[in-house]
Amino acid sequence: MTHIAKPRIHHPGLARNRLGLTRRDYEGPMSTLCAGCGHDSITAAIIEAFWELEIAPHQVAKMSGIGCSGKTPTYFLKEAHGFNGVHGRMPAVTTGAHAANHELVCIGVSGDGDSLSIGLGQFAHAMRRNIDMLYIIENNGVYGLTKGQFSASADYGTKAKRGEVNREHPIDPVLLALNLGASFVARSFSGDKAQLVPIIKGGLRHQGFAMVDIISPCVTFNDHRGSTKSYEYTRDHYNELVQADFVPPAQEITASYEAGDVRTVTMHDGSRMRFRKVPEDYDPQDRDQVYAYIRDRQRAGEIATGLLYLEEVPPDGEGTHFHGIQGTVDEPLVNYPFEELCPGAEALEELQRRFR
Repeated sequence: MTHIAKPRIHHPGLARNRLGLTRRDYEGPMSTLCAGCGHDSITAAIIEAFWELEIAPHQVAKMSGIGCSGKTPTYFLKEAHGFNGVHGRMPAVTTGAHAANHELVCIGVSGDGDSLSIGLGQFAHAMRRNIDMLYIIENNGVYGLTKGQFSASADYGTKAKRGEVNREHPIDPVLLALNLGASFVARSFSGDKAQLVPIIKGGLRHQGFAMVDIISPCVTFNDHRGSTKSYEYTRDHYNELVQADFVPPAQEITASYEAGDVRTVTMHDGSRMRFRKVPEDYDPQDRDQVYAYIRDRQRAGEIATGLLYLEEVPPDGEGTHFHGIQGTVDEPLVNYPFEELCPGAEALEELQRRFR
């Protein structure tokens, strides 16, 4: 594939973060996706989140599978590590990278076909193992690279561009993530950058599996009347259930004021997620209540968005995520010399003898 390079010249007035990097330093080549594709808006939000968090690109591993979503990582963090895996196998590649080097910030970008059809098993087991990663689903309800067939997330009764009606019930990645134990679950819209950026920032800083389902309309095959994944339908049925703010670790400044309906959850690194605009009885840490509330909003024809569920990491939370469960060593495996990783046949024989 031929990529269109962006000009290397930066305007001297561009803002820089504490690493001395501008937003342009977090970009990649020019996008070759269709003009108006929601995926490009997601890319812009990812770039903004990494820049604001001041994460060095070389500390990031970005992964993807097959589909239009598989192209997205090309367009951000050109200096990061990256791997484009086969269809539906992005979680396994990310698991391997994270197992070898837990110091990398892992972000996986997938699509509704890549995650909910051929990759459904991989998606489920990445959640079950609580891999420390941000998992983004660019959800447009169709297979955009193969002329717009319905995907597993297409809603019952939705119409394709050619007029056929979907008669199969969808798989909802948010409900699936809640059911399988994901500790950070959110849904957003590619056209709502103000909501999307803090959610992505929170997911990147979350210790464990963070899943963000983003409705991202396909302007070529699924942006027409009758589609429930179009720009028009999403905006008409958009319900910002939870407005979330991301507050990085810093010296706390206190004041006496009326906070209103605000809930704060402290994350493992001291950062905090603040939930606003929630119903009075909504508890973002009650998995069963969140599940029931989302189902209730679906029956009302609404798309509940925001950071819907967040599991606060306990003081001894080291044992709740992948490396804690597996009991791995503190030093990343990638830093060990070959002689220590493979000590030889005698050491293997001694290890096997212990299990006989």
